[in-house]
Amino acid sequence: MFTNIINAFSHFTIGDLVDILLVTFIIYYLLLLIKDTKAYQMAIGFSIVGLLFLITKWGNLVVSHSLILNFAPWVIIAIIILFQGEIRIFLTTIGSQSLRRPLFMKSFTEKLENVFLAVDYLSSKKIGALIAIEKEISLKSYVDRGTIIDGELTKDLLVSIFFPNSPLHDGAAIIQGNKISAAGCLLPLPARHKLGEEYMARTRHLAAIGLSQETDAAVIVVSEQNGKISLATKGDLDRGLDKEHLKDNLLKYLQKR
Repeated sequence: MFTNIINAFSHFTIGDLVDILLVTFIIYYLLLLIKDTKAYQMAIGFSIVGLLFLITKWGNLVVSHSLILNFAPWVIIAIIILFQGEIRIFLTTIGSQSLRRPLFMKSFTEKLENVFLAVDYLSSKKIGALIAIEKEISLKSYVDRGTIIDGELTKDLLVSIFFPNSPLHDGAAIIQGNKISAAGCLLPLPARHKLGEEYMARTRHLAAIGLSQETDAAVIVVSEQNGKISLATKGDLDRGLDKEHLKDNLLKYLQKR
């Protein structure tokens, strides 16, 4: 084995170096994408299986190696089934990495205070609201499910959308850049969540989690039962936020790459 290693180094070329760097970059990028998700822990498990595969091969452990080799096709199927959400986000994120991000953050930050003022008002009046904020993955498919607004991002417009008896108050308002693109939008319910039984009937909270699982959007929820503010990101829901905590958490998430 050591002879093969020495021989490989003797024939090492620039192309081999580029190949190694490219594979390293791909692995590193994948780890960044699945960080803080269930896929991260499961990826560690699959890495251990891969390590055992190499050990059994190098150690000439025929039975163990054959067992792992026959198990490999099922691992691929398991990855597709268990990681379908992460795979979808990974592919859409690759297509969404663009030069518009600095412009998006600048224009949105200038209008951000209007969102916080609207949410604070809705919370004080216990008016239910669901506001989805696009990050890098496009929300166009969800915009198309609602009523096109394409209006300036202002406190008054947001409040009017969710005011009781408004035709659009039951759906979600979607913000893209410094515009309210649509309202009354239908969002996906989650396949899984960690909320207690008291949230089972709260469709807004479930829809917020569902969209944050499907995309990298940040979703603000105002409860009509108690006026509490929540923020959903990456499938998790931070509950009981005040205006300042909402502002800090939202800005930190949107600015994080």
